[in-house]
Amino acid sequence: MSTEESNIQRTEISELGEFKLIATLTSEFVQVQNSTIKSIGDDAAVIDLGDRAMVITTDLLVEWIHFDLMYTPLKHLGYKAVVVNLSDVYAMNAIPSHITVSISVSNRFSVEALQELYEGIRIACETYKVDLVGGDTTSSPKGLTLSVTAVGFQSKEKITYRNGAKAGDQIYVSGHLGAAYLGLQLLEREKQIYLENPNIQPDLENQDYVVGKFLKPEARKDTILWLAKSGVIPTAMMDLSDGLSSDLLHICKQSQCGAIIDEESVPIHTDAKLLAIKFNLDPITCALNGGEDYELLFCVKAEDTDKLKFLPDFYHIGEITTPDAGTQLRSSSGKLHPLTAQGWNHF
Repeated sequence: MSTEESNIQRTEISELGEFKLIATLTSEFVQVQNSTIKSIGDDAAVIDLGDRAMVITTDLLVEWIHFDLMYTPLKHLGYKAVVVNLSDVYAMNAIPSHITVSISVSNRFSVEALQELYEGIRIACETYKVDLVGGDTTSSPKGLTLSVTAVGFQSKEKITYRNGAKAGDQIYVSGHLGAAYLGLQLLEREKQIYLENPNIQPDLENQDYVVGKFLKPEARKDTILWLAKSGVIPTAMMDLSDGLSSDLLHICKQSQCGAIIDEESVPIHTDAKLLAIKFNLDPITCALNGGEDYELLFCVKAEDTDKLKFLPDFYHIGEITTPDAGTQLRSSSGKLHPLTAQGWNHF
C-alpha cells in the first residue's frame, strides 16, 4: 500500500449517525426551484403549488434492520409500511392522498407471500383514503426491502414545521407512549426462547395492546382533523418515531428553544406500565426513549389550550422555554433532569 493510499481518511457512518450523515451528504446541494418551500430537515418536503402546498416524504424499511419476519406477519408489515409514511404527512399538518410502493425481494418469497404483503398495503390505503399510484419491483440477493413514498396536500398557511415553537407554547402528545417498545421487547424475548427450543409455543401473555402498538401502529389522522375543527394550527409538530426525548430535542434545536416535560403528565398505558415493571424497566424511560409510537408531538400557543381541553387523546405534557433553560424532565419530586437523545439510531 502506498503512503498516499494509507493517508486516505475513512470515517465510519456510525460516527456520524443518521442526521449528521444526511447533513454531510447533502451539504453541497443548492436549491434551484422557486417552488421548493422546505427541502431536507423536516418530516416531509414542502412544494409550493400556488394556492396550496404539496408535502412529500419517503421511508425505507429493510429486513433485519427495521423488521423481523420471525414475528412480523407480512400483512401487518405492509400496513405498517404505509402508516409510518402517512404519519410524516400528518406531522406537517397535511392530509395524505397518494402513495407509491417499491420493493426489492429475494426468491425466498413466493407470489402468495407478496400478495399477503400487498393486502396489508391495500387495507392501509382503504383505511386512510389514499391511492396507490405506482412504484417499482426488483429482485434482491437477500431478504426484503420496502420503500414507500407518500404525498399529501394542505393550504400553505396551515403547514406546520419543526422550527416554529416559541417560549410559552404548550406541548402535547396525541396518545400513550412506550407501548411499542415494550411490544418489541416481548416479541424479541419469545423469539429467543423459540430459537433455543422450537418445541416451546410463544407466550405473548395476552398483551394485545403492546404487541399491536408495535406490529400495527396507526397514524393520527384524527388528531389533525380535531385540530382543524378546533381552528388550531400548531406552532411546531413532528411524529414520534425515534422516541419522545430525541424528537423533542429536534424541535428544540430547530426552534432554538428549550422545554420542560412533566414526568407525571407523560401518558403511559396501564398495560405498558405493568409489562415494563415485569421486565425490570422504568416505564417513563420506555416512554421517553422507546420510539415507534407514531403519535404526534406538537406545540400550540398558550391561548389555544382551552380549545383542546376536552378533545380525545390530547395530552398536555409540558411547556416550551427559552433556550438557556435547556430541555428537561421535571420528575414527580420536582427535580429537573436533562433530556438526552437515547432513542432509535439507524446506524
